[in-house]
Amino acid sequence: MFLAWNEIKKNKLRFTLIIGVLMLVSYLVFFLSGLATGLQNLNRESVDKWQAEAIILTEESDKSMNQSSLTIEDSEAIDAKELAVIGQINAVAGNGDRKTKVSLFGIREDEFIMPKVTEGKVFTEENEVIASDVLKDEGFKIGDELQLSSSEQILKIVGFTDKARFNAAPVLYGDLSTFHRVKFGEAAEVNSTSINAIVVRDDNIEAITTDDFLELMEVETFIKNLPGYTEQSLTLNFMIYFLFVISAVIVAIFLYVLTVQKISMFGVMKAQGISNGYLSRSVIAQTFLLAAVGVIVGFVLTLITGALLPSAVPVAFNLITMSIYGLVLIVVAIMGAVFSILTIVRIDPLKAIGG
Repeated sequence: MFLAWNEIKKNKLRFTLIIGVLMLVSYLVFFLSGLATGLQNLNRESVDKWQAEAIILTEESDKSMNQSSLTIEDSEAIDAKELAVIGQINAVAGNGDRKTKVSLFGIREDEFIMPKVTEGKVFTEENEVIASDVLKDEGFKIGDELQLSSSEQILKIVGFTDKARFNAAPVLYGDLSTFHRVKFGEAAEVNSTSINAIVVRDDNIEAITTDDFLELMEVETFIKNLPGYTEQSLTLNFMIYFLFVISAVIVAIFLYVLTVQKISMFGVMKAQGISNGYLSRSVIAQTFLLAAVGVIVGFVLTLITGALLPSAVPVAFNLITMSIYGLVLIVVAIMGAVFSILTIVRIDPLKAIGG
């Protein structure tokens, strides 16, 4: 450590450049991890809000709630600790000044998927809805009347709730009768028992039996089958993994070049009796210091950037995930130093000093 630290102090500019590169790589890794988490939240916030273990859809729905078609009577035949029925439809909602894509959830007020209102009140009358606070950020407010693209019904916002997005769209929560009027129009009474899914809260979902035309799946499985969810996650995660490899290669190249430039010095040190082990430990210690400083600076810059970004940017930083990625970056940087260590081990003192 003594040798490593003294060399860093002597060649400040050279090692600052290495720290700078590692800082940029770690900054990009941390930001991509935040973007991956943010995009995942865009799809799953409202589902996580249920705090449920499973969901029941029709077998033919291909794990899509929008494609599933059930009735309230189907839920009555299911024996589970807690059940909640839900209807869902996608639409474009506008208040005259602005429009946005939304997902309307038809629910029962007395069931566990009823959201907690953070502003305003719960729906009590026809066509009243609780809206995701994302709409508030977009300029919608309590009292706004919403015209839906797929319906002649006018919905009124009476409250807001937090963390309520489904498949990247802010959610509107209304009662089942509101959902039926929006979806079926004049045929609402005929379809008054229609729903899209049954949400299950039960620790022992393996013991739950359903009819053959129904499919019970874990909530996590349902989320992974949301359109674009898995593809987005895989794309960003592969980018992060490639950055790990790039980080190792960059460190390897820098340290190898530095080692080659110091072959004669290492030769003199080996001729004086300094062991390969000591020199190798010095390189590893030096790499650890450089990587640690670069990762810490990148970590701090990422948090500062996240605090300055507008709410419209889907970034959410998970400190545990970022810490794990930071440790991985340090480890791969040390692995990149292996080539320099091998070079040091192979140095012949006599040849290095011109003997």
